[in-house]
Amino acid sequence: MIKTLNHLPHPTLDNATLAGHFSDLAPPLNARQAHLEASRCLYCYDAPCVNACPSEIDIPSFIRNIHTDNVQGAAQKILSANILGGSCARVCPTEILCQQACVRNNAQECAPVLIGLLQRYALDNAHFTQHPFQRAAPTGKRIAVVGAGPAGLSCAHRCALHGHEVVIFEARDKAGGLNEYGIAKYKLVDDFAQRELEFLLGVGGIEIRHGHKLGANLSLTELHQQFDAVFLGLGLAASKQLGLEHEDAPGLLAATDYIRELRQADDLSQLPLAERCIVLGAGNTAIDMAVQMARLGASDVNLVYRRGVEDMGATEHEQDIAKANQVRLLTWAAPQQVLLDDQGRVRGMRFARTRMVEGRLQTTGDTFELAADAIFKAIGQSFDATALSDPLARELQRSGERIQVDEHLRTSIPGVYAGGDCVSLGQDLTVQAVQHGKLAAEAMHAQLMLNVEAA
Repeated sequence: MIKTLNHLPHPTLDNATLAGHFSDLAPPLNARQAHLEASRCLYCYDAPCVNACPSEIDIPSFIRNIHTDNVQGAAQKILSANILGGSCARVCPTEILCQQACVRNNAQECAPVLIGLLQRYALDNAHFTQHPFQRAAPTGKRIAVVGAGPAGLSCAHRCALHGHEVVIFEARDKAGGLNEYGIAKYKLVDDFAQRELEFLLGVGGIEIRHGHKLGANLSLTELHQQFDAVFLGLGLAASKQLGLEHEDAPGLLAATDYIRELRQADDLSQLPLAERCIVLGAGNTAIDMAVQMARLGASDVNLVYRRGVEDMGATEHEQDIAKANQVRLLTWAAPQQVLLDDQGRVRGMRFARTRMVEGRLQTTGDTFELAADAIFKAIGQSFDATALSDPLARELQRSGERIQVDEHLRTSIPGVYAGGDCVSLGQDLTVQAVQHGKLAAEAMHAQLMLNVEAA
């Protein structure tokens, strides 16, 4: 449990009641709803929704399959492009990707086709009698994948399909990465992440070794010597710091740490509850943290951001979720001081009011204070530099703190690829990470087979 919050009380509601607060954010479509929604699709030849999908799913094709009652065909179409399509259907910001691009998304039509819910319907209702993907003949090549998050799992699956043997090295006890540990509980309910993982591993040829962390008991040098290719799906494991005094005080911690505990909790009533809490940040993680604390029973939840609403990383849809859960959004306020009680524990925070002056964020000189039993930082994740501490890893070219890759996800070291949040390419989205893993696997396979032919 989270030691820095041990002094806080537990929720007053029992576990069963609290579990009801974390049911599906968007209820699934039934068969009739799915059929009616699929009938709204125009099956565009040059579909803008496909261009807007980072994983390049053939959206018109799978929706047509649903409309003709070929649910398994729809599911296979989705999975062939995105093996983690089930989780992406639940967590992907479709409102700013495929659905925003939908030709029905205009004032006359009122609403786009609900692509995300249709994708979920197809995958939830496709009952395969056997695994829909079969491995190619063994190639004799071995691939090392570091990190069992969406990027690593996607890469491993595609490599296994091509007949390569894959070993995934994962630091934590469970595979799944962000889907298992970092997504709001009401977005991926029950054990969905593990069920999706089990399906992915069903293709065969993939081994997961837990308790292996790059930079601790695993080195890139060893992997590069022992395997034919290496994929780094490291994510962003460290939380950014505020740079304020008392940042390590009881009651102040990273939002991701709390979300991880909440997702793994067997009894939600035993979690520490901050009746009054402050969440610092403006992205989806900040929204997830604030909403979940409200659903646990917090009476006063404030999400505070140093800029304006128009600069928030969270989509308008996510902001609406926060408002619907009585989360107060406060903008133009920058953290200035952590306020402590007589026992050295968090009692609130002082903020400096901000404004934009000639394109630069400045403080106005005014301040205000908010009382809080806990403060959660959701100001962004950073790269854990210790992961790349061995001699070979230090040779990796970086773009800022992230690993630099080309369009084929190749790093500066031959035979080493990288993808997901740890690289400088694309958006920090689950669906983008899945695409990185897939593209890296295809690039690996092409290079390995080229080397075989040359030999």
